[in-house]
Amino acid sequence: MRQFDEAAQIARRLQSPCGLLVVLSGPSGAGKDTVRAELVRRGLPYHFALTATTRPPRAGEHDGVDYHFLSRARFEDLIATGGLMEYEQYENGHYYGSPKADVREALRAGGVVVMRTDVRGAVSIKRLVPGAITIMVYTASLEALRRRLLARRTETPESLERRMALASDELRRVDEFDYAVLNDDGALDRAVDQTEAIITAERCRVGRPASVVE
Repeated sequence: MRQFDEAAQIARRLQSPCGLLVVLSGPSGAGKDTVRAELVRRGLPYHFALTATTRPPRAGEHDGVDYHFLSRARFEDLIATGGLMEYEQYENGHYYGSPKADVREALRAGGVVVMRTDVRGAVSIKRLVPGAITIMVYTASLEALRRRLLARRTETPESLERRMALASDELRRVDEFDYAVLNDDGALDRAVDQTEAIITAERCRVGRPASVVE
């Protein structure tokens, strides 16, 4: 009888909600947004947290779908009240950051929360939430990354070189990540399949620490 009681206790413990925070990151142009968009398109039962930014929407972007587009005053209020997991102000003056509230709620419900941020942001979140899983999305080469950035037609020669220099530095931090996924040209499905497999494996991992956002 005691064995049955122990088995029941183990089953209850393994089935109890344990939220998982997954952070997609990588250099600009590597495809973290594209991987995220494909996960959304597949209709997977994840909560997709949005980044907040003070920059204006680009063509085709929508508030509450691609980003939370906030005024500078609203963003700075979140900074002052501790409402962000991490944030960064870039050379152009615009802020980017990760709001806490919806992430905290989804994790408490035991869900999988997928968010995207830059490399510095991902490292900061890992320190804040040790149970988070960080995935670096990368390209086959820096030249491939350069081609993607050029294809955007949004970069000046100067900004392109700054992004390339930053990308080189960011890739050197791969050892600070839990996983790395290659998003090769023409192989998006493979990158998304691998990302989905990582999430499934982490959900099944015994002893995985819960992702908790205070």
